[in-house]
Amino acid sequence: MSLLHSHSPFRIFFVSGFVSIAALVLVYAYLGWQAAFLTLVLMVIEITFSFDNAIINARVLSTMSAFWQRMFITVGILIAVFGMRVVFPIVMVMMTSGLAWGDVINLALNQPEKYAHELHEAHTSIASFGGMFLLMLCLHFFFDTSRMTHWIPKIEKPLQRIGSWWMYTLICLVTLTIVAALPFNAHPVDTMIAGLVGIATYLSIHGLTELFTRQHEKHEKKHGEAYKKAGLAGFTAFLYLEVLDASFSFDGVIGAFAITNDVVLIAVGLGIGALWVRSLTIFMVRRKVLNAYRYLEHGAHYTIGVLAVFLLSGLFVQIPEAVAGGFGILIIAASVASSIKAKKIDDVIPTP
Repeated sequence: MSLLHSHSPFRIFFVSGFVSIAALVLVYAYLGWQAAFLTLVLMVIEITFSFDNAIINARVLSTMSAFWQRMFITVGILIAVFGMRVVFPIVMVMMTSGLAWGDVINLALNQPEKYAHELHEAHTSIASFGGMFLLMLCLHFFFDTSRMTHWIPKIEKPLQRIGSWWMYTLICLVTLTIVAALPFNAHPVDTMIAGLVGIATYLSIHGLTELFTRQHEKHEKKHGEAYKKAGLAGFTAFLYLEVLDASFSFDGVIGAFAITNDVVLIAVGLGIGALWVRSLTIFMVRRKVLNAYRYLEHGAHYTIGVLAVFLLSGLFVQIPEAVAGGFGILIIAASVASSIKAKKIDDVIPTP
């Protein structure tokens, strides 16, 4: 395979690699080797802890038309890098502190400790929104009655038998109510409101995607064409991916302040990490990685469930991000190992 082929790993990861090297060289030149090392650490953390995000992205992206795939690769990268790693923290501080845009930027550049404190004040809303959105995503997958492949049947088949959208929504609403009503929850109203917004956001975007997908699928079948999400179906799928990316990145942005208070380094490190996650998503789509590892998607959704639990638990106790990331890596690794084992069994005993 040529290095310039669209499926070549060299071509897929070239931009991410080039930007990473250039950024590290510039940081080293202007801020020194310690700043460059911290930037590298942030990049590695973002890539490692967002692997499950790339898996889900790849599954959704593979169903989208070429146009919306390009939008995800181009516009989506700008939203992920600049929007979520730079603009989003500033907006959250504006909302929680009441400061103007310029004042928040001045705070971020000149008083990073105070900026980090203000951002931590928004943690309740961020964790509740992200936790409920991700919990909805996790349960939706395991309650899906159309899924034929099971990684852990004793867990997945019972959930599938009672599967329906209102059931997993009800479970999430009950979970949110309990979390908000716990006596040691210092911000019950913020928890409830943000959690309800997270649930409503998931239902709205996913519902619209399903509606437009069915309409577009009927049109494609009528004309004998291969189905790919386009038009409004592609647009809502694109929005879904962006909100999903936001839910994964919320806690990472706040957790980055445990490593450094320098907002420039955080933006550069996490932004380049997000660029690598996008490249990894494209690699999985073009090389059909999810088809080769049948349980990889299952592992990603179990990891998402764990992350949702950690986000909600983080309302009461401080949990190092490395703990959640470590659990995720173990689950993903186990799903890959199980996929390889199942493939070997299939090779020895072909399916009739």
